[in-house]
Parts: sequence; structure tokens; C-alpha cells
Amino acid sequence: MRYEGSVYRPPSEARSLIIQVTIGCSHNTCTFCPMYSDKKFRVRSFEEVFADLKEARRSQAHVERIFFADGDALCLTTDKLLSLLGAVRAIFPECTRVSVYGRADNILRKSDDELRQLRDAGLGIIYVGAESGSAEVLRRVHKSETPEDIIKAVQRAENAGIPVSVTFISGLGGRELMEEHAVETGKMISQMGASYVGLLTLMLAPGTPMNEDVISGKFEQLTMDEVLKELELILNNADCKKDCVIRSNHASNRLVIKGTLPHDRERLLAQVHKAMHDEKMLRPDRFRGF
Repeated sequence: MRYEGSVYRPPSEARSLIIQVTIGCSHNTCTFCPMYSDKKFRVRSFEEVFADLKEARRSQAHVERIFFADGDALCLTTDKLLSLLGAVRAIFPECTRVSVYGRADNILRKSDDELRQLRDAGLGIIYVGAESGSAEVLRRVHKSETPEDIIKAVQRAENAGIPVSVTFISGLGGRELMEEHAVETGKMISQMGASYVGLLTLMLAPGTPMNEDVISGKFEQLTMDEVLKELELILNNADCKKDCVIRSNHASNRLVIKGTLPHDRERLLAQVHKAMHDEKMLRPDRFRGF
């Protein structure tokens, strides 16, 4: 297998075969993200990816899930994605799901029929980094997407039968926009109808613009108490109309919660309240990571 640079995947893809179909991220300007700073974005050829799939088949007896990396595989044309999904089906007939990271704008560029074609070809889940429900937070971190874009994209993918897992970052608004970030994130969770929501906690990486803003005093990070208060606000404002699995099991989080909204909201809130007074419930900082 040929991998270029560091390779990232969602926590739930820990046992998946990872295949790079793009190198880096086509956007790659978010102020908080160091993941693809060492790469120049490009799309790998079908021949390169096909060769990796064939090599993986020789060494892997059974592959149930495949993750198409890097950060923005859904930017590929539908025809190219269908060709790759067809290759997966031919080489790994036992594979039950192929997954990708995808920006909201890449979902919106595809028609409803194209999304259904991708679903039928084996695309089983799209991971969308919403980061925040606040338009101002998204503007400040150079996400280049609006809350309306993200909500519409998630709804269209879900309506086409492709489950979406949406991630948000606790602390991304800093102290100044903490309440707005939390309230609007909860409202977005309510409106978009995603199958899954994942909560991360902001961790700063040297060299990123956001880290420089912290050093200069322009951005104030939240304390752990404030992160928990923010989580409480998110849950209080997440009034989902359909079942949404919510997790905070990423390595960046100090408090791990898991449940299904709206049914488990009171239990999750009780867990947050207890953690506010019991530090033993929190993962030690030394065990956190990107």
C-alpha cells in the first residue's frame, strides 16, 4: 500500500481499510486544522487507486469496510466515484460499506439522482465537518460554508438514503462566542436530521492561524468547566425530531458521552452535570490527541 503523508480517519473507521483517492484537502484553509498542511491537494488516478485495491486484496482475507481518504474525497466527480465504487465491489465483494469525508458544498454540487447512484453503488456514509452552527464562527475559521449550506447538504444526503455523520468542535468559538457557538450548534443538530453527530474538543496545533491568535491574545480558549457548560447548552438546544446518535468518543474529548437524541438527552445532561463536579469522570489531558 502506498500512503502519502499522515493519514486521518474518523474514530468509527478504526478497522476499515483506508485507501487514498485524493491527497490532502481541496479546501485546506480552516484556521484550526493542521491535518493536511504538509500536502498539496491532488486527485489520484484511477490506475493508482486500483493498484492499491488489488494489493490490499492480496494481503487482506476479509474486508467489510473501506474508507476513501484523504480529507475531501467527495469532491471527485460522480463518474469517478462510481468507477472506484465499482472497483471495490469487484475486488472486495464482501465489503458492506464505503465511506468518505465530504464538505457540504461537494454534496450540494451533486444532484439527487447522483447521490442515489452513489448510495446504490455502495457509498454507505458521509462524514461532514460542520464544526459549528454559528455563521460567525464559520466565517472566522474560514470554513467557507454557511449553516444553511450544511443543513441543506445533510438533508439532501439523508433523503437520498446516505447516512451522514456530522462533527462539531467544542470551544471553536472561544470565550467570546461560546454561547452563540453552543446554541446555534444545538439548533443545527435539531434541523439537519443527521443520523450521527460527533463532538470533538478544540486542540491547538503549532503553526495554525488559530494557534497564533491564541499566542497574540486574539482568541481565548475555554477552560474545561466552560467546555462542559458549552456541551450543556448544545444538548439543551438539540431538539431532534428523528433519532440521532450522538457521541463524544474522539481522542480530543475529556468527557465521553454516547446516546441517542432526543430519547437520551436528559441522561446525557445528567452525565454532564455530574462531570462538572467530579473530575474523575474526565479523561486526563495527557491521554488526549488529534
